[in-house]
Amino acid sequence: MAFSYMKRRWRQVLPSLVVFAFLNLYFVFLAQNRRAAHLLYVDFLLAVAALAFGAMDYYNYWQTESQKRQLMGVDDLILGILPEFENRDIAEHDVQVVERQRQALFDENCELEDYVARWSHEWKLPLAACLLMQERIPDSELRADMREQLERMKRQMDSMLLGCKLQSALLDLQIRRVSLKECVRTSIHNQQFFLIRRQFVPRIQVGEAGVYTDPAWLVYILDQLIGNAVKYGRKENHEGEAILRIWDEEMGGTIRLFVEDYGEGIRDSDIRRIFEKGYTGSSYHNGEYKSTGMGLYMAAKIAKKLELELTAESRYGEYTRFCITLPAALQRM
Repeated sequence: MAFSYMKRRWRQVLPSLVVFAFLNLYFVFLAQNRRAAHLLYVDFLLAVAALAFGAMDYYNYWQTESQKRQLMGVDDLILGILPEFENRDIAEHDVQVVERQRQALFDENCELEDYVARWSHEWKLPLAACLLMQERIPDSELRADMREQLERMKRQMDSMLLGCKLQSALLDLQIRRVSLKECVRTSIHNQQFFLIRRQFVPRIQVGEAGVYTDPAWLVYILDQLIGNAVKYGRKENHEGEAILRIWDEEMGGTIRLFVEDYGEGIRDSDIRRIFEKGYTGSSYHNGEYKSTGMGLYMAAKIAKKLELELTAESRYGEYTRFCITLPAALQRM
């Protein structure tokens, strides 16, 4: 810190040293009736005064730097907390400029979110009409294929709407006591077309436990986990069915909800990054599926806002198991 102090103060100290040197030269060469003792006495007084001033200034500098180090860990503006410092007016000007720019970007982002939300709601009307019209297709295979694509579009549209809500600064979380079993049932109902289409057999062992969370957002997380299980769960039993297991375990004041499939699995090199934005893994799913890498990212982001813990474990080629840890209610539903 002493080196940093001298680096900042040398421009102020240098003129004082020059004046001190000229004073001594004047006394030695030009002053009349000069005595060395007088010069030494004056130099001693100046040195004592300089040391006293330097010590006080260094102490103030040390206090300010210590306060700055403490404040650097605070997630807030520290401009108004620190005492007066050099070029404070420039710093205040820059802060005001950055605030105006940030507000402008925020307003633009809000307008875009509002536009996307309105557009998505408008798009859902013709989509619902298409879902009704496809029932009139006489060819059952073509009707099923058309229904699958429309259901995919519906899921993506719902995800877009929820994504807009998640990005909004006015995100409304309604934390309340809900039935975990009902949330699982709702998500299974949302995914029932794809579960039937891919011949999945859900094995659900969820008790009557109550949890504190936002049910709509929890169902969204489950939709993503079950949707991934349907997409990548491939291992079939002896009856040609794919198994999806969902069960819960109560541990103290928390409940852990598990979603497990026996399919493609996740490589060890990918398991740590599956919740990253846009990460699609290294296997590319044999080119059969095109993943955006956004589903699990959004699920993890929502879980963080709900203060839930979302984890995953897998053995490549055997199974994938997700776990959601939730705060348990004191009494069962």
